[in-house]
Amino acid sequence: MSRKSDLKKEIAASEKEIEALEKKRMRSSSALMEAHVNNVPPNPSDVEYFKIYSNLIELERKNLRQLMKELEKHE
Repeated sequence: MSRKSDLKKEIAASEKEIEALEKKRMRSSSALMEAHVNNVPPNPSDVEYFKIYSNLIELERKNLRQLMKELEKHE
């Protein structure tokens, strides 16, 4: 029972982390979109931040899927 409770806490934390990372990515995404709309090259740091946050989000989603699978086994 304890493991099930721990998994639920880990899932909640993972979902919260994804949300925080998506907010951070949104900032760089907005900067990239603004550059595109204004027909100017995007700031390289905005491009790099977007890539980094996208990769971190994907890793955290993979972790979340794994946690959810494990929780299903315990139910």
